[in-house]
Amino acid sequence: MEVCGKMREFHYFSLVVFSTTILQIGLLASYSNAQTVALKPRSQPGNAVDRPVTRRDQLYAEIQADYDLFRQHADLLKKVVRLAKPTVVHLESYRTEAFDGRFGSQPTIEEAGSGIIIELNHEYFVITNRHVIAQTSLENIKVRLNDGRFLQPLKTWTDPDTDVAVIRIRGDNLPAAHLGNSDELEIGEFVVAVGSPFGLSHSVTHGIISAKGRRDLELGSEAVRLQDFLQTDAAINPGNSGGPLLNMRGEVIGINTAIASNSGGNEGVSFAIPIKLVMFVAQQLIVHGEVSHAYLGVQLDSEYTMEKATRLGLDRLRGALVKGVTPRSPAFFANLRINDLITTYDGILVEDDDHLVNLVSLTPINETVEIDVVRNEKLVQLTVKVANRRHFESANR
Repeated sequence: MEVCGKMREFHYFSLVVFSTTILQIGLLASYSNAQTVALKPRSQPGNAVDRPVTRRDQLYAEIQADYDLFRQHADLLKKVVRLAKPTVVHLESYRTEAFDGRFGSQPTIEEAGSGIIIELNHEYFVITNRHVIAQTSLENIKVRLNDGRFLQPLKTWTDPDTDVAVIRIRGDNLPAAHLGNSDELEIGEFVVAVGSPFGLSHSVTHGIISAKGRRDLELGSEAVRLQDFLQTDAAINPGNSGGPLLNMRGEVIGINTAIASNSGGNEGVSFAIPIKLVMFVAQQLIVHGEVSHAYLGVQLDSEYTMEKATRLGLDRLRGALVKGVTPRSPAFFANLRINDLITTYDGILVEDDDHLVNLVSLTPINETVEIDVVRNEKLVQLTVKVANRRHFESANR
């Protein structure tokens, strides 16, 4: 798994040749199968005698009609790009590694990425990935706008659990991005990615949502504890980190974060953090300077299998199986028990352990939620008031 950083090596792909070959094959097949049909004759220049319209002529006419629909999609795509590009920034950060005296100078680490301008409470911020600016001082972070201006960051916040970072900026006539609802996304929807692959700022690629809820990714050397990635086939490469993934309404629905690659370049499997998770983290960082997550107080069975699900009366593997309850925790007071299978949380079907962890972590602290559990092959409904995870973690130290 590659986190989208900065690289100096370029790779060329023969996508245009591949597409042209397919088009040529289709046209040759249509030509070889051309048949005369009883349609209105068409005169040919220089011919005194009209000839019947062939199937190939009809196909050409159909293409011209269908092209109008295709052009509408292309025009929409161009409008989305025009709306989004001014809100995307190019980021560069520089830091030096620890110097142990064995070398002549301290090695400098350079990172390049992207970010998105947002507005909160009449102030402007850039949201990006933590790994783009991690361990970098303010004076070593460069923010370049689409119009070529450079802005000096005023303050930064980062959250290692989600790889989200926020930069406070100030400037004249700053454009803010429109934010969408990542919960409403469906697999197959068209999306647009904007960023700075290989340092080529404000590059645009296009694709679809390939999957949702990816939670078991190994991202570089640092663990990202809370994962709920969107997967897309839009081309994302080193330098795209922190840039927006947009829907076709021009709304940001994620920030591009990582790629699955054997070569270090795009291979059609890329990942973005949903904007709902990004903003949950960003708002807390801006207001409180840190992120607080909710706490339920259960230990989950990582060896929960289809065999166990069948014994509980389920026809497929789903939910999260409780194997322990923390004393005096929200789960304890809600009467959750060992061997309870949590199937829904706050009205959302629980897919697995990681899904439940994410759902709890994104719940506002002290909020009351409904939980459905399967207990002794019967459905039981419980109510739980989640607490602050930090309080329980500090008590256990």
